[in-house]
This record gives sequence, structure tokens and C-alpha cells, in this order.
Amino acid sequence: MKEIAIGIVASLFFAVTFILNHAMEMQGGSWLWSASLRYFFMLPFLLIIVFYRRGFSQLSNEIKVQPTAWLLWSFVGFVLFYAPLTYAAAFGPGWLVSGTWQFTIVAGVLLAPLFMTVIAGKKVRQKIPFISLLISCVILVGILLIQIPQAQSVSFKSLMLGILPVIVAAFAYPLGNRKMMDVCGGRIDTFQRVLGMTIASMPAWIIMAIYALFTVGLPSTGQLFQSLLVGISSGVIATILFFIATDRVKDHQGKLAAVEATQSTEILFVIIGEVILLGIPFPNSIALAGLGVIIVGMLLHSYYTMILGRKSTAQQTPSS
Repeated sequence: MKEIAIGIVASLFFAVTFILNHAMEMQGGSWLWSASLRYFFMLPFLLIIVFYRRGFSQLSNEIKVQPTAWLLWSFVGFVLFYAPLTYAAAFGPGWLVSGTWQFTIVAGVLLAPLFMTVIAGKKVRQKIPFISLLISCVILVGILLIQIPQAQSVSFKSLMLGILPVIVAAFAYPLGNRKMMDVCGGRIDTFQRVLGMTIASMPAWIIMAIYALFTVGLPSTGQLFQSLLVGISSGVIATILFFIATDRVKDHQGKLAAVEATQSTEILFVIIGEVILLGIPFPNSIALAGLGVIIVGMLLHSYYTMILGRKSTAQQTPSS
């Protein structure tokens, strides 16, 4: 239950990404700068945290041992995650991008067979937790209900350009996150892992920024400030909170799916934020019904996770 609560708080800070990315696009800012600036601003904050905790030398050694793995999965987990999200913001409003992003709930569950676990000293391929998948599909129904009335006002081209890149991101984020947890093997903490992934993905962000400089020029002061807010709120606070939650349940696919499902609450925060800050119309009755379905799905995930926790505790307690 604690992990789910942490995930929901992380979702609140993640929501800033969708709101401000849409705002920057409305103001004429390039998605190339929106993407790269977030990680440029994340880097110094993460460096300060890790150096303060005296963990940089350990992180450096970890990266030196497996540099290819760090470069690959950091690219997948950060670049293939965030670049498509900011690109999609150029073609669709925040609710569309945020709503489509919830597909990551199902994507995370479907990725289970790509990972191995150790049982009785033997490596066993993990199975898709079907109960978690069914619950995640309930949440997905709620997301679709939210999308239906909104999608009627968006052209088919904008709909596709606002959806397809986000589906790529929806698979890339949990895949990169889980693979990096495997690579690290619990030897470093969450702060070190986020910093390491940021450093390893930096070549891609630098190339993107150089391309932006020669094609669209320098970013505006407003985009710099908004990207700073995204970097602190979503890049540092939300990412670290979410990674802490997933680290705690990384060995149980059902609990991991429940934590990843907390990202569905992002759309609630995005809708509220866009209504207040950007003047987006309040959702109609169908969308509100969708919000209700999402809440029910989250309650089901919480309940199922609580049952799993009790079973795990009972199995570990020796009989008298």
C-alpha cells in the first residue's frame, strides 16, 4: 500500500510534464528543446544529491563495468520515453497525450515474460500476472471513456500523431526502468540509478539540442523556465519517487503492475491542471464516468496488492 501511495504522489508531479509541454507548444516552443532541456536541468540537481550522499564513485564504477547496458537501457528508458511524449504534445492537447500514456499500465504487465527470476536457485521466466492485467484493463476502459468525447474535436492526423509516439513511450519507459533494475542488481540506490541513466542518455539530448539550435534557434526565456519546472517536478521528484516505489516491489510482477498502474491518476491531475491553468473545458459526463472507472481500478489494484502482501507474510511466517 505504501508503494501505491508513493506512485500516486509521483503521478501528481509527473502531471506537470503534460501540462507544461502543452503550454510550451501553445506558445510556439520546439519539442526538441522541451525534451532536451528537461534532462539538462535534471543533471545538476541529481549530481548534488548523489555527491552529498557520497555515492558518485560507486555509480561510476557500476557504469564502467557495463557501459553498453547503461547506454542502451538509459536510451530506451529516458530518450525513447520522453522524446515521443514531447513530440506528441506538438499535435495534441495534454489530456490526449496523458490519456494515451496510460497504455503503459497494460504495457508494463505485458513485458513480464522478458524478465527472469530466481526460484530455488534456478532462473525462471516470469509470467504475465493475469489478474493484474485484468485490473489494468479496467483502468484502460476508464481512460477510453475519457478520450471518446475529447477525440471528437480533434482531426484524425492530430489524433494519430498524438497517440502513436506515446504508445512507443508507454512500452519504453517500463522496459528501460526494469532492465536497469536488473543491470544494477540492487547494488546502487534510486538516486544513483536516476543520475546514471541521465548521464548515459546525455549524448542523445546533446545531439537533439544541437539540431534544435540550427533548425529553430535558441529557446525562449519562458520555455527555459517551464523546462526547469518540468525538470525539477517531473524529472527529479516524480522519477525518483516512482523508481523508489518500483524498486521496493521489483521481485513481484503483480505488485509491480499495481505500482505502475498508479500512473493512471496522472490524467486526473492533468485535467484539473489544464482546466485551471490553460482554460480547457471541464470534462463532460462520459469523461467523468471514465474518471470513476479509473478510481475503481486503482482501488482494485490496492486491494489485490494488500492480499498479495498478506499471503507473502503468511508464507514467510513459520508455523508453530
